[in-house]
Amino acid sequence: MSVSAERRLGDRLARDIYRDPMYLDDPVIGDYLQQLWQPLLAAARERGEVPPDLAERLAWELMVSRDRAVNAFAMPGGYLGVNLGLLAVTERPEEVASVLAHELSHVSQRHIARLISREEKMAPWVMGAMVLGALAAGSNANAAGAAIVGSSAVAAQQSLNFSRDMEREADRVGFGVLTGAGFDGLGFVTMFDKLQQASKLNDDGAFPYLRSHPLTGDRIADMKARLPVGPLAASSPRPGLPTAEQHVLISARARVMAEKSPDRWRTWLSTGSADKATAGDRYAAALSAQRLGQRAQAIALAQTLRGQVGSASRPTVDALLMELLLSPGALATGQDVLLASLRDSALASSSRAMVLLGAQAALATGQPGRAVSRLQEWAVQHPRDAQAWQLLSRARSQQGQTLHAVRADAEAHVAQRDYAGALERLKAAQALPPAVRNADPIELAIVDSRRRDVELLLKEQMREAREE
Repeated sequence: MSVSAERRLGDRLARDIYRDPMYLDDPVIGDYLQQLWQPLLAAARERGEVPPDLAERLAWELMVSRDRAVNAFAMPGGYLGVNLGLLAVTERPEEVASVLAHELSHVSQRHIARLISREEKMAPWVMGAMVLGALAAGSNANAAGAAIVGSSAVAAQQSLNFSRDMEREADRVGFGVLTGAGFDGLGFVTMFDKLQQASKLNDDGAFPYLRSHPLTGDRIADMKARLPVGPLAASSPRPGLPTAEQHVLISARARVMAEKSPDRWRTWLSTGSADKATAGDRYAAALSAQRLGQRAQAIALAQTLRGQVGSASRPTVDALLMELLLSPGALATGQDVLLASLRDSALASSSRAMVLLGAQAALATGQPGRAVSRLQEWAVQHPRDAQAWQLLSRARSQQGQTLHAVRADAEAHVAQRDYAGALERLKAAQALPPAVRNADPIELAIVDSRRRDVELLLKEQMREAREE
């Protein structure tokens, strides 16, 4: 299977995943995963595992699912998925990094393309049904069954399980990528131990990662043999990599976001409200309080947490505090000053979470111009950030700039490869009353140009669908 064909298949699957209710675009979690992912991808390039051609032509994009299953998965075209369940059960950043390095290696070694090429009878749509069915299983078992239909699809699902040789290769290459990026290689061993223990405790199908990536004694022994001689103790991470405390906070966030039971939220709120609560417990308590409608307590807990964590974790807590202050409800005395301070620092940040929260704060405090200025700059640098375009559309609407708002909404659809939806919005922009359209002839010219671009993209998308 050619790289181009694999990328096209991956793009098609990604479009469907963007529309799936299980897809989660959480900027806080996304920022954290990028702190793990970018060093791994850079190390893979430096080691020659990802040659320049592959680096340019595949997406190398992470996607997050709300699924509670302890799972991560590689898809065609360089897309990788991470479940909230994986973040929720891990204790250190190198454990998640080891899984990402393993999945990255499946992509860099072309394992998916090799499997598809080996199964001549397996059409791309069959694989698409299998992948989307696996995602649907997290929210609706019946939907999953409907997505994976027919004996041929079942056979395809079985054949796509990576072979033992491929698993060992992904372990070996992944270990080199992990340590080359500056992470402790112990993360592979502790993650294997965690997954093996989970397999022994629960074999009811809740751990698909274990089924598609079967752990064997020789794989675990191989990883242990690659560690430096000496006691299995975690080393100090390379500067710039996430700290253990940062991971604890993100893990707490994943647990609460993946949970739907108010009883569990109440338990976490009680635990995190104790005087000697850990940072992770207090983070989970603050987020749980918000879920339970106890906004004042949530903000109080986040403010306490802010003074509890180290400097590296402060941006994560500040993002939480902004999120809580921006939730529905009146601000208490002094909280408007706090929100303004957080807004100003967030708009100056290079963090996606902080930029988006800062823009929301600017809108909430009646300063849409500041939101527009920062979001325009961000969108130029990150044109595929759908959430940024959606916020920019809101900001433009608040300014009364309807034409700009509709065009930004169209760009949000383009970012998610929904070219049909983008074209509809661009046509709507062109159909606005003449007084609105003619108010900004330059923006109208951009709309006209983008419509032609999107029409070409939609035709190409439809052509590829017919060929498949």
